[in-house]
Amino acid sequence: MEQRNFSFYIVPTPIGNIRDITFRAVDILNKVDIIACEDTRITQKLLNHYDIKTKCISYHKYNERERIDFFLNELRNGKRIALVSDAGTPMICDPGNVIIEELNKNGFTVSALPGACAVTTFLSQLPRNNEEFTFIGFIPRSEKQIEEVVQKYLRNNLVFYESPERILKTLGIIRNLRGDIRVSIGRELSKLYEEVKTDTISRLLEHFKNGIRGEIVCLIYADENPETAELEQKISILKSKGFKDKEISVILSTLYNKKKNEIYKRLLDM
Repeated sequence: MEQRNFSFYIVPTPIGNIRDITFRAVDILNKVDIIACEDTRITQKLLNHYDIKTKCISYHKYNERERIDFFLNELRNGKRIALVSDAGTPMICDPGNVIIEELNKNGFTVSALPGACAVTTFLSQLPRNNEEFTFIGFIPRSEKQIEEVVQKYLRNNLVFYESPERILKTLGIIRNLRGDIRVSIGRELSKLYEEVKTDTISRLLEHFKNGIRGEIVCLIYADENPETAELEQKISILKSKGFKDKEISVILSTLYNKKKNEIYKRLLDM
């Protein structure tokens, strides 16, 4: 089937298993004049495997702006360019936004190829009650920011990336905030030691007590009763600030339009 030619291609690359690349992606990488990539050494391994001889130019978050003029000049001279990341789909927690914005401003045609992505690979094998989820990229590092994000998305299945060095600490912070809830963790997706586990945080912490390796994707399941969870969080916060039970009852009954006795009873049960 004859394909339309574009000026610029966004080409997904394997997230682990080097065979997870489409025939079309290999064809495009062979036909373009330049491949813009995060790390030329990593991309070169992929190109060598498929005997692709196309020239690579580094394009990463530290040189995005300075590469713009070079790429635009090449395109004006009739060259075609493909953008790849080290693994997965460009623009999904990877560089690309700057060049895509400039391409659109300057009238160049862009085509994105379908392909490997850790988020969809992970979600496609998880039990979920609905299709809705919120993806936030890498979760913030500080405890306060993690708590803010988790609280903000109580009503959503929350998906995020995290490093193997921090994931266990992050899970501990989430447990302190929301209790021993069920979460899913995926690591080394598509690789030899791929592992996806869904369980309570405590059981996952026990399972990975000796450490965890590989690229991490995590899902926190939406709270089935988010208003109750929000209420209990507010109670904990107000208690930590020194408010008395009766004062908390008055404050939260006003905010949530509930009877003071109902709030007070929940206080006694906690």
